[in-house]
Amino acid sequence: MTDSDHTDTSEAKHPVAKRRTLEAIAIFEAIKGIAAFAAVIGVLELMHRDVRHLALELIGHFGLNPDARYPEIILHYADLLPGANVRSLIALALGYVSVRMVEAYGLWNDRAWGEWLGALSGGLYIPFELTHMMRQPSIVNAAVLAGNIFVVGFLVFQLWRRPKKYVMRQ
Repeated sequence: MTDSDHTDTSEAKHPVAKRRTLEAIAIFEAIKGIAAFAAVIGVLELMHRDVRHLALELIGHFGLNPDARYPEIILHYADLLPGANVRSLIALALGYVSVRMVEAYGLWNDRAWGEWLGALSGGLYIPFELTHMMRQPSIVNAAVLAGNIFVVGFLVFQLWRRPKKYVMRQ
């Protein structure tokens, strides 16, 4: 049995599962892009307000100690926001949103380039997530890392299973 025979056979066994998994990953990537877009709109809206005052009100509303770790982080970034370079922020956000949407399109339409983009862009985060997990172990950090490893692993596996003539041309 050759590699192509194995690929055709295994592909025929689970085409619906593969399709649904690619669609789920595509939807997740699109949601990340939409969420990033919404976050940037929110940040831009906050730039015209007294962000420190809003942060202090939010911290007080939840009865948090402003000197505690997380409220202190919120206040730190609230102080940085008014001086942020808006053009750079918008450029970075549009780049991120564009990559997520292009990736979602490619995965939804079962394109090899979408799998490449997803595997590469997801793989870039793994070292950072691993470092974060080592410094601050938690179930959420472990779940994010495990989810990203699954997605990257799945996409790499799909690329490996594709007939070689389609991996670079599609």
